[in-house]
Amino acid sequence: MSAVTDVVWRGCVVPDDLLYDVGMNVWVRPEGDVVVLGMTDIAQTMGGRMVQITWRRVGKAFARGKSVATIESAKWVGPFPTPLTGELVASNEKAFAEDIAVANRDPYGAGWIARVRPERFAEEREHLVDGHAAMEAYREFMAEHDIHCYRCAE
Repeated sequence: MSAVTDVVWRGCVVPDDLLYDVGMNVWVRPEGDVVVLGMTDIAQTMGGRMVQITWRRVGKAFARGKSVATIESAKWVGPFPTPLTGELVASNEKAFAEDIAVANRDPYGAGWIARVRPERFAEEREHLVDGHAAMEAYREFMAEHDIHCYRCAE
């Protein structure tokens, strides 16, 4: 068994054990019949410190690309899209209520955004790539926009 490695460039971390929709800046972690979704390190850096999240109703179905939350940060307001069609089964509302910058500190762990039960995972999986492929796609974007990742301090 090989160890999980993180792909790092310009301070931006992309864990290789996750799947990514690079265009949406969303990571995906399958856990049984659900997937956990969160924003990438690159996304949290581009947005800056979060200030508010508007959560969508748990139990509602969402098509791929539709917003399961609206994120407001110091630099940006916009949707957090799901890369997979399915039912929103949980949101991380409690963690963000306790620490609004949790995704700025830990985007791949405690800062997850939503859990979705995908309806068409096998079909929509083709839109997702592993960490190495994601970082290759991000390198050009990060160089073009001079992005260097950072995490909020405690």
